Amino acid sequence: MIPQVVQVLAGEDFTVYVYFLDGAIRLLDAKPLLKQGGVFSPLCDEAVFRNSLTVMNGTVAWDLEGTRDTSTCIDLDPCELYDNCPSAADPLQEVI
Repeated sequence: MIPQVVQVLAGEDFTVYVYFLDGAIRLLDAKPLLKQGGVFSPLCDEAVFRNSLTVMNGTVAWDLEGTRDTSTCIDLDPCELYDNCPSAADPLQEVI
């Protein structure tokens, strides 16, 4: 089964809380991706990183054009996120 992302929340210092359909929450540290440059270069701007972050194709994505076109977004492999990002407590739990 391929894990499905249902919600994302930008954290501090280029991190992303990733909420999966099965209730798991993982914390993505995106800094290593940003260091690769290339397609990830626009995300080095924290405003772009936060404002274009979304869920598309069932995973973490950045919709840089703002068109919701799944063929032009930057998206990450949900299996990789699920298997390799550490579990995290829900940061929204404190708000409730």
